Parts: sequence; structure tokens; C-alpha cells
Amino acid sequence: MEIERKYLIHNLPDQYKTYPCKEIEQGYLCTSPVVRIRKSDDEYSLTYKGFGLMIREEYNLPLTKEAYEHLRPKTDGILIRKMRYYIPYGSQYVIELDLFLDALAPLVLAEVEFPTKEEADRFVAPDWFGEDVTFETKYHNSTLSRKNQAVSQ
Repeated sequence: MEIERKYLIHNLPDQYKTYPCKEIEQGYLCTSPVVRIRKSDDEYSLTYKGFGLMIREEYNLPLTKEAYEHLRPKTDGILIRKMRYYIPYGSQYVIELDLFLDALAPLVLAEVEFPTKEEADRFVAPDWFGEDVTFETKYHNSTLSRKNQAVSQ
């Protein structure tokens, strides 16, 4: 089960480049339900995500590089490329700060995952976070992957 909140970011935090970072490429074989392939540095995975906004089922399976490369041309829409920074927040959270590249630049989103719905509901975002877009499907990566998808910031 994935429980996560998502926020628009208009002003990047100071020193974000000092945190661990991965280059991510992902594409969608299906967007309803979500079936995604992802390359994160040199790791490859296939993910199924059920329906929902803040809370939904999620299953991750490892892929080989060869399997990823076989599935890559089968994705619909654009391949999403982004730089993901992992920023500790408080004693228990990690902010995943995504700076989108290519056609989706200069979009920046932050996600925070939680162990329970109650924690997600109580979460107080840092001052540099913008609007909470958790319940806006236009900011789901699967929606962003659709060709000609315009997102206003």
C-alpha cells in the first residue's frame, strides 16, 4: 500500500543539490490501472498501481536491463525523465523532490510517503512547499506521460 502526499514546488530549497540524487526514466504501458516501467540509475523495475489518489495499492517487481529495454518502446506517450533528490525531513520522513526534464521542464513536484493515513492527514509541510496537489490527477506521473499534456504551474 502506498500512502503519499504530493506538492507543487515553485522555489527550490537551499542546498537541495547536496542531497542524494538519482536520474529516473519511466514510461507507462497502461495508465488505468497504472503499469509502469522505471530505470533509476542502474536499477530497473515494473510497477503496478491501483486506483486512488493519496492511498492506493502498489506492487514493485525487479526487471533486468534487457527486459526494461524490451518494454521501453511499448510505452504509450512520452518517457518521463527527472532528477530525484532525497531530502530528510524531521526524524521520520524523506522528501522526494522531482525536477522534471525535457518536455515537462520546469515542473517541480515533491512527494512524501507515510506509514498511515492518519500521519498523512497530520503532516505539516515545510515552508518551501507550494500547493498540495495530492488529489489532482493532472499531477500524477501517469497523466503527465500522456502526449501533449499541458500542466500550468
